[in-house]
Amino acid sequence: MANLKGKVAVVTGAARGIGAAIAAKLAEAGADIAICDLKAEWCDETVKLLESKGVKAKGYGVNVADSAQVDACVKEVLAQFGRIDIMVNNAGITKDGLLMRMSDEDWDAVLNVNLKGTFLFTRAVSRPMMKNKDAAGNPCGGAIINLASVVGIMGNAGQANYTASKGGVIALTKTVSKELGSRNIRCNAIAPGFIQSKMTDVLPEEVKKNYEAQIPLRRFGTVDDIANAAVFLASDEAAYITGQIISVNGGMIG
Repeated sequence: MANLKGKVAVVTGAARGIGAAIAAKLAEAGADIAICDLKAEWCDETVKLLESKGVKAKGYGVNVADSAQVDACVKEVLAQFGRIDIMVNNAGITKDGLLMRMSDEDWDAVLNVNLKGTFLFTRAVSRPMMKNKDAAGNPCGGAIINLASVVGIMGNAGQANYTASKGGVIALTKTVSKELGSRNIRCNAIAPGFIQSKMTDVLPEEVKKNYEAQIPLRRFGTVDDIANAAVFLASDEAAYITGQIISVNGGMIG
């Protein structure tokens, strides 16, 4: 198992779902965790879970689309944890609808959270990561992990805003890897496929079977499938991997 002891991770959108699973897996590997979500109290349950694993954890309320709030959050994390080694940009929303009926507000809301939020946190942590040093005093950089989506690669009807935001995350990931690679900061993205969640649980059985038929492994993924990929990308085992989009989709697309 990856050893992240002594590392500090920031995970956005981590009060529940994929973000909470990623935070839990990072904690199991030994990392201390700063949990970020829109309201700090949403993080309480996840913080207690992480503390039970023997790591330091704290929740922060932050709107990832607000530059001032993001900068203030990163500053507070640095003051309380001392460093940031791992940044997981997981926060995301959907406001689905056909292109011809999509409002400006729904387009802006999704792009602001999913893409601008990823940009703002990446920008905020990049300089502190450049200053990171290991126990021997050598520069050690950090790892940035962005959550994209299979639909950011292949598109999806009724999700023009969401697919555009996730396609943007993919392009941003590749650019960040080129800009920060010389400072030993790696940036990769995970593109989940269909993941078992409260949203998929309420789908009619016939619809779920139709989706599963498109997946060679014939099942939806789990939040742990995504979290395991995140832990790998955060670890030294992925030390020579950057600028990559890791598709975790059961073989649905290459």
